[in-house]
Amino acid sequence: MIGSGVCWTITYLLIMRRGVLDLTYGMPAAALFANLSWEIIYSFVYPHTMPQLAVDRIWLAFDLLLLLQFLRFGPAVRKTRINLLFYLEFLLSFAITFVLLLLVNHAFNDANGAYIAFGQNFMMSVLFITMLRDRKSASGQSIYIALFKLAGTLLASVAFYTQTKTYSQSPLLQFLFAAILVYDIIYTFMLSAQLKRQRIKVFRRF
Repeated sequence: MIGSGVCWTITYLLIMRRGVLDLTYGMPAAALFANLSWEIIYSFVYPHTMPQLAVDRIWLAFDLLLLLQFLRFGPAVRKTRINLLFYLEFLLSFAITFVLLLLVNHAFNDANGAYIAFGQNFMMSVLFITMLRDRKSASGQSIYIALFKLAGTLLASVAFYTQTKTYSQSPLLQFLFAAILVYDIIYTFMLSAQLKRQRIKVFRRF
């Protein structure tokens, strides 16, 4: 879990760096809203115990910075003519996501938020592929973001499968562990191919 936390922290920092360099946002919008909601819920509504609580709040700070990038560059990336509509869409989407995660937490009675966390990780893995296809470029993305994201979630999957009795026996989580890994590998190869098409050296772009 420590290794997972380190990898995900590096992923956040690399996404922020790439977004500044490319004048865009690097975290898919729906994934960003879900991450923000999860971190607010398990930092303040149903707070985890230490040291996980400290990690949650650090990640919340990072996601707030990613949110600023989304709000700053989002209208241009999405080619929205009326910025007000973009911001209203954000508020509605975030509110719905937050309430949805609260209800899912209640339905699963999962104090650790593991089902939500891996569910939104699965969504995120799919959305990174969708973002790459929609943009038709590697803007806001790098192979190191893909690799650290893959490693962070893989390490968390291994930890939950080997060190927790309840979660290791869940067919749903086992399916999510495998599905996330498959999509993360697909995204890594797709991004590598896109970088080559743009004549960008894959491992020299951070």
